[in-house]
Amino acid sequence: MPGMRARAAVDEHMSPRSLMHMQQLLSADSPRASPRSTIAQRWRSLHGEDGWAGLLDPLDSDLRRELLRYGDFVQAAYQAFHSLPTASARHRGLMLPDRSYRPTRSLFATSALSMPPWAKRPNTPEWLTQQSNWIGYVAVCESEREVARMGRRDIAIVLRGTATCLEWAENLRASLVPLDGESGEASGDAQDPKVARGFLSLYKTAGEKVKSLSEEVMGEVRRLMEKYKGEELSITVVGHSLGGAPGPPAAPPVAVVSFGGPKVGNAAFVDKLQKSGKVNVLRIVNAGDVVTKVPGVAPRLPLTKEQYQHVGAELRIDSKNSPCLRPDAGPACRHDLEAYLHLIDGFTGTGRPFRHDARRSVIRLLQMQRGNVKKEYVNRARELGVDPSAPVDVGRSMAYGNCAVASPSS
Repeated sequence: MPGMRARAAVDEHMSPRSLMHMQQLLSADSPRASPRSTIAQRWRSLHGEDGWAGLLDPLDSDLRRELLRYGDFVQAAYQAFHSLPTASARHRGLMLPDRSYRPTRSLFATSALSMPPWAKRPNTPEWLTQQSNWIGYVAVCESEREVARMGRRDIAIVLRGTATCLEWAENLRASLVPLDGESGEASGDAQDPKVARGFLSLYKTAGEKVKSLSEEVMGEVRRLMEKYKGEELSITVVGHSLGGAPGPPAAPPVAVVSFGGPKVGNAAFVDKLQKSGKVNVLRIVNAGDVVTKVPGVAPRLPLTKEQYQHVGAELRIDSKNSPCLRPDAGPACRHDLEAYLHLIDGFTGTGRPFRHDARRSVIRLLQMQRGNVKKEYVNRARELGVDPSAPVDVGRSMAYGNCAVASPSS
């Protein structure tokens, strides 16, 4: 009997219907968004006004589409950075998959650290070791049709994750420092809102040719708020990994969408953010993603006094529920942004099967995580003429629009 059940499961997995769905997922049309519906009457709940109560498990279809759109904004940030990583570029090509948004400002993060001379290798790319690097952008919805559909004009602050040596070094600076302190000195008072030293450094440090990330973000948000004064506005901060850290409060409703983000601050920081009533945080967590579990306890401080805590609501997904990812997918796959978006596209609810009408192509996932994709998908991709070993075609995957964002250093 067990053998018959196993054979039946295999037959169903490779049935004509399953093969047709597999072929659709392996199509080159990526990403393919689900049909849009009007959300003007419920945008505040989708933006976290009620903490996303009743929308996460099972996952609301409108919320799923919003999350996938913001996730693709972060993918665009990664692609733009790796296509031209040097911070000294006058303009950076940035192509957004959603043409209703237009990028308005480049954002740079500067590390307070510097690479010691002995650590610099002759052939090391400059961007890996320089202190200031392009980390994302601000974009605003300019399509009046989309503004009407969404019920407000949305300002998106998009941040990529860790990519350079100094950004990784900042990640390791996990001691807690006062959020409002300028000196970055550690404090023993557990009642003070505190965040990771490395995060605060990247957020507040200015470079030789660029302002600090906090100055750029707040300056551009104020400019856009003035430009669209009198309109219904929202601010959405979205990021992956390091870029998934909560942003600062502002006047309009602020939602932070974090894909695989780490813990950022202590209990007092979480309490301050929640009491402000201005910032709603949604964390998307893939089970087994180690980045979402760090940092732990601040070094050399008692557990009961200074402990990192997560903030906001949580949407938990799991690579094991994917029909195309191996159940033993490794740590890199569990933290990969494209894997996150693939899982969100298929998530229906805890204990429920992967969405049978998931629309997102898995080509990018296949090319980035081939070793973690099930063999039948790899073989089927080859039959369809898709080379799983080929590098991701950035130009093709970004061919949704063409916008150049001026660098503030120019």
